[in-house]
Amino acid sequence: MFMKNVMLVLMSLWLASCAAQQSSSTTPGAQEILTGAERMDIYLPYLKGKRVGIFANQTSVVGRTHLIDTLRKSGVTIKVIFGPEHGFRGTADAGEKVGNYIDEKTGIPVVSLYGSKRKPNSNDLKDVDILVFDLQDVGCRFYTYINSMQDFLETALENHKPLLLLDRPNPNGFYVDGPVLDLKFKSGVGQQPIPIVYGMTMGEYASMLLGEKWLSAKANEINTYNISTRPTVDTPFHFMVIKCLNYTHKSKYSLPVRPSPNLPDMQSVYLYPSTCLFEGTVLSEGRGTNKPFQVFGHPLYPKNLYSFIPKPNEGAKSSKHYYETCYGWNLSGNIEKVLKEVNNQVQLKWLMEAYKLFPGKDTFFLKTNSFNRLAGNDILMQQIKDGKSEAEIRKSWNPGLNAFKTIRKKYLLYEDFE
Repeated sequence: MFMKNVMLVLMSLWLASCAAQQSSSTTPGAQEILTGAERMDIYLPYLKGKRVGIFANQTSVVGRTHLIDTLRKSGVTIKVIFGPEHGFRGTADAGEKVGNYIDEKTGIPVVSLYGSKRKPNSNDLKDVDILVFDLQDVGCRFYTYINSMQDFLETALENHKPLLLLDRPNPNGFYVDGPVLDLKFKSGVGQQPIPIVYGMTMGEYASMLLGEKWLSAKANEINTYNISTRPTVDTPFHFMVIKCLNYTHKSKYSLPVRPSPNLPDMQSVYLYPSTCLFEGTVLSEGRGTNKPFQVFGHPLYPKNLYSFIPKPNEGAKSSKHYYETCYGWNLSGNIEKVLKEVNNQVQLKWLMEAYKLFPGKDTFFLKTNSFNRLAGNDILMQQIKDGKSEAEIRKSWNPGLNAFKTIRKKYLLYEDFE
């Protein structure tokens, strides 16, 4: 009961924070952004009378009501729910194993699609006529929901199940930056040759997977996607995106629900593309504090730096340096300050400064190769060790970024920032 009360308090704080931020992060006079899930007049006719399977989590909301509850109230029959990393209710730790269960509130079976089982099997789909995907992404290559979407899309094609993707704005969709993944470093935190920040919504990214034939061999055989004849609501489909309204890639969209336990507010969401790289080092990236990905440090840094003590909490029951005093950096502040610090880039200055100041440089990067998986190559680590300047490192990204941007442009569903 205590933990449930804690989660309710945290959710209330998130909603209050986002309400306060929305006024400052939305262009004055702009129309309200509507998510795909809120455009029920378009997609509800496809679900009525059908047996539905939904990939969803705590971010799958229509207003302040969960999509599952909204659809059931509208008479939609939901046979099975699929859940990603952190689980259907969004409370599990990063990487924590979540098993299958019956959802207590709805009585609907929940199938976990994270860990060893990444795709539904034929038994999971035997009573399903149509699939729905609705997860809030944060626009970073190593945030695992885009991989979950790819697996789900492949499953839909391979099993001849139509898939509706209810699109949502990308809160980091207003820029593109970072090294492009070298497929030699393909892993659970990076599947495709895209940069750390790719500037696409889930619907746009799915269109790119289809158009570039980046799916499984079997799915690619069935895939009939053609960029010149995108599906519409009036034609039969294998896959269809229900677009957002009034969203562009210039929008600064505040999330109505925190996307995962360790992204508790928009400051963490904006800093995450840069500070998540600390997960591949011996530093604490702030898990176990109230400012994950906004603070980072280590017990060996000078004691005159910012100090914090990570401790277990809901969604971060174990991580680095728990109960130890860490010294380091605090990037938190109001939204305007954080956005100015980020400056539409994957910032390297904090990582480079932390490396230079760390007393045992040969132990700074974890021996697990996790930093290279996050970076998408083994070049960035070596560049930092070699003392390359930020300008030199960024220049090395340009060929890959330019090639990706050319591909990206073909699949945009919304006005771009350039």
